[in-house]
Amino acid sequence: MYGTADRNLRLIRSAFDVRISARDNIVHISGPAEAVRRAAMVVEDLQRCLRENVDVSTEFLESSIAAAGANGRSEQGAIDVFLSSAAISPRSEGQQRYVDAILNHDLTFCTGPAGTGKTFLAVAVSISLLKQHKIKRIVLARPAVEAGEKLGFLPGDLQAKVNPYLRPLFDAMHDMMPFDQIRRFLQNDVIEVVPLAFMRGRTLNHAAIILDEAQNATVSQMLMFLTRLGHHSKMVVTGDDSQSDLPGNEASGLVDAVRRLDNLPGISVVRLSKVDIVRHPIVQQVVEAYSAPGVRK
Repeated sequence: MYGTADRNLRLIRSAFDVRISARDNIVHISGPAEAVRRAAMVVEDLQRCLRENVDVSTEFLESSIAAAGANGRSEQGAIDVFLSSAAISPRSEGQQRYVDAILNHDLTFCTGPAGTGKTFLAVAVSISLLKQHKIKRIVLARPAVEAGEKLGFLPGDLQAKVNPYLRPLFDAMHDMMPFDQIRRFLQNDVIEVVPLAFMRGRTLNHAAIILDEAQNATVSQMLMFLTRLGHHSKMVVTGDDSQSDLPGNEASGLVDAVRRLDNLPGISVVRLSKVDIVRHPIVQQVVEAYSAPGVRK
């Protein structure tokens, strides 16, 4: 992880102007708080890379440093979640606009390719608002649509049947809250994870409401979901409008809603792009390859 003759550590030190050293498998970083936080994000990226059995290349390190906000990028505050060890913050200018939009608008749409943090940041901001007692509950919804393959009959109760569709939302929460706290909040309905179809007829006050994978919602489902917004609530709708799994020529509710509602007061539309991808650098290359002219999706 440190690189030949600690080369990687020297690059991190130079990028963030911090003091960094390693001894007995422990990395020590000191300096201004914001610079230390950014440098720590890069070290965590390197650890994650090694856990996935991927060599730490110079390209990966440089990408991680850029994503953490070095080289003159604007200061970006951390999002306060329940796990103090989780250093969560916007890692690109687009992601910063997205977080600001959620905080400053009652309804926010976010579109963009895989890996841009659409779902992760929406969950993080919602959990932060819950921790600050600015909302009383979080409702996470997703259309139950398979990505190109039929899963067939799924055994078990309702939660077991919908769990495969909602797994990404649980994955995001596990990075921000202890497992026991997630379980307790789920049992007490402080956090509710439901299929989109189960939102009909409800009005949600004092809540953060997130619709994930919204490109797979129909126009009528989107209208139903948007009208669930109650008083003192925030609603976030996320999705990749280039990857709809709806059958046939069914119109995407996300595309339709963005077209209808863009520029209306109180509503924000944020469009992330491949430059906002913060997953493994290969993800950005994959998105670019599949965005090339003539590539069928």
